[in-house]
Amino acid sequence: MAEIKDPENTILMELKDGTVIIELLPDIAPLHCERMKELARSGAYDNVCFHRVIDGFMAQTGDVKNGNMEKDFDLRMAGTGGSELPNVKAEFSGIPHDRGTLGAARSANPDSANSQFFINFNDNHFLNRQYTVYGRVISGMEHVDAITRGEPPMSPDRMISVKVAADA
Repeated sequence: MAEIKDPENTILMELKDGTVIIELLPDIAPLHCERMKELARSGAYDNVCFHRVIDGFMAQTGDVKNGNMEKDFDLRMAGTGGSELPNVKAEFSGIPHDRGTLGAARSANPDSANSQFFINFNDNHFLNRQYTVYGRVISGMEHVDAITRGEPPMSPDRMISVKVAADA
């Protein structure tokens, strides 16, 4: 398990196979990091499915409105929503979309990120400076690699719980 240097900016994501530790990058994307911590602390990410998982590309999750598998779940709607909070302005940087980085999912509008995010399975440098990078997996990437594939998957995996390490 990786050493946690900054518990306030570290996310513990519990998946079916184990814990994924994500180091947030508040110096690079402070608004996105704050949003993730706010949603994690409210429990909004708990039981949210991975609704778009493309082999060799990325695993997308975080639709807290339509993706919670314990609350009126409809797989066809997963991925179409965000949260009750306003959208987050883009925070593009020179940080590359390498394997294990966290990117903010959004529509065609660069300032439309909200609660959804993706974890890159591979280096996806064609996304550089077009999607906000705001974290990186520092431990447990093998659990991310094991997420069920599909757009959407027939039986999607979920984030069992998401916590800020400082609160765990």
